Amino acid sequence: RSGNGLDGKIVGDVTLDGGKVGKAARFKNKGYLDLNGPKVPKNLIPTKGFSLLAWVNVEADGDQAVFNAWAADGQWLIHPEVRPGGGIYRWTVRGDKPLGTIGEVKAGKPVKNEWHHFAAIYDSVSGVATLYIDGKEAGKDARADSKGKTVNKNWDQGARVGQNADNGRPFVGRMDEIGLWNEALAADQVKKYMDGLPKAAVDAKGKLASKWGHIKSL
Repeated sequence: RSGNGLDGKIVGDVTLDGGKVGKAARFKNKGYLDLNGPKVPKNLIPTKGFSLLAWVNVEADGDQAVFNAWAADGQWLIHPEVRPGGGIYRWTVRGDKPLGTIGEVKAGKPVKNEWHHFAAIYDSVSGVATLYIDGKEAGKDARADSKGKTVNKNWDQGARVGQNADNGRPFVGRMDEIGLWNEALAADQVKKYMDGLPKAAVDAKGKLASKWGHIKSL
């Protein structure tokens, strides 16, 4: 559920299973959570700050999307992915066309069938994209020309948890405590939320989502 009533819809094979913090969502056979991107109010879409946190436990080798959003101009906004076969975690963030990638980190080493905490952060003020794995900084991309650059402002071609909006890169395994904020969380906040998201909405009204993909509460 979302702190703003933007609750996702389960599509396909997504079930409850044992999690890192209570129960988790198990994604199989290309099942995903549809967030109905075109209907998300534009003022709730993270542009100046972006934070995506989740506990992930993958069971396959392919490139697997934790979350994905696709803009009307054809731009893929973000790619937070687990890539066991390639031996990396990926965090890529883009702006409105003609602007392209404004931050990208490929770091860490995923291990299948283990729980690991994934935290992808982008701060438009500094222009820095940061990836934390298990609460530790795995990599950072600080581009001088990204300062002040914002993330693409619409999700009109779709937004999903567990699969790209074009049906590619399905997540295979379990996901728990996924949260999305329209601000850049600090390192200490990332560590705090590793222990679990609050029962109430994490953010005040007007912020985007607190607990998208938190299937245990659906």
